[in-house]
Amino acid sequence: MKEVLVIGGGIIGLLTAKELMTAGAAITLVEMGQTGRQSSWAGGGILSPLYPWQAPEAVTALSGWSQAIYPSLTTELLDTTDVDPELTQSGMLIMDTAELDLATAWSARHGQRLEVVDKSTLHQIEPELGPRPERALLFPEIRQLRTPRLSRAVRRYLEKRIKLREREEVLELIIDGNRAVGVRTPKGRIEAEQTIVCAGAWTAKLLEQLDNRPEIQPVRGQMILFYAKPGQINHITLHDSHYAIPRRDGRVLFGSTIEHAGFSKRTTAEDKEALYRNAVELFPILKRTPIEDHWAGLRPGSPNGIPYIGGYPGISGLYFNAGHYRNGLVTGPASARLVADLALGRPPTLDPGPYALTAAR
Repeated sequence: MKEVLVIGGGIIGLLTAKELMTAGAAITLVEMGQTGRQSSWAGGGILSPLYPWQAPEAVTALSGWSQAIYPSLTTELLDTTDVDPELTQSGMLIMDTAELDLATAWSARHGQRLEVVDKSTLHQIEPELGPRPERALLFPEIRQLRTPRLSRAVRRYLEKRIKLREREEVLELIIDGNRAVGVRTPKGRIEAEQTIVCAGAWTAKLLEQLDNRPEIQPVRGQMILFYAKPGQINHITLHDSHYAIPRRDGRVLFGSTIEHAGFSKRTTAEDKEALYRNAVELFPILKRTPIEDHWAGLRPGSPNGIPYIGGYPGISGLYFNAGHYRNGLVTGPASARLVADLALGRPPTLDPGPYALTAAR
């Protein structure tokens, strides 16, 4: 049985551990804090890039594979853990139509259903929407899920099947010649035949000891949560790069900022106010809705949002699966399958070329 060490317990690390464990590997997962508490917890859970026709083809390939697998994955998790990730087909409504031709061509090419809805239809499907454009785009098959619930479900699935070491920071990789043999933590050495780095925004920092490391930077995003009622907002709704996400219980998540603030997760009153103004302009009903929460998370930003998935050149036994930027949830299952394929020597599910450390981005 192959011993594999996974560094990082966000949704990418958790899904990678699950994929490898299912294939018969013995897994140790090390997380510096609690699993699923960084960007995996903070994210909105939209299972699509925000403007999908703008995404690089490499991201679209991962997204399409993952979108197809999520119904069976979430059903399996619910059946085995009793935690419901709340996979919901709420559709994605986009107010910005300047790129209608690009969107239409993209949807036809990738088999993603797209409808152009007029103002009267908008009123029928989203009666609480503010000023309505003459037309909008609707991707009716887009789903969402609640990210903390997904992380909790995968963790519960894994906790009795793998060695799970939380609140244990990896201090350095242990490289013997041209081979990775494990890591060092404050509690000592952890050795493994293969090491897979899934440390999100902290990946480049962890790989500082190596000559060539992925270009991954933390990008802060702030969100607010409204304590709304079910049925007031029906669709994931995008306008001017902001989004409203209605949950099953009525709560509405609104985001998000894009800030280069290092590893600070501090929230700011200015951004909270700006998010609030955008939210009530999009849905005026939110003026009468209390704000329940306000938080920030750190996305693992990478050039063009294309993640790094594959082996480290010149060091056997070392792999990475990180840098998913805003699309970690929608690309997670495919990313986990691909890095597991490469680590286990299986035929790759997708072409690994675009995700290599040396690939142009």
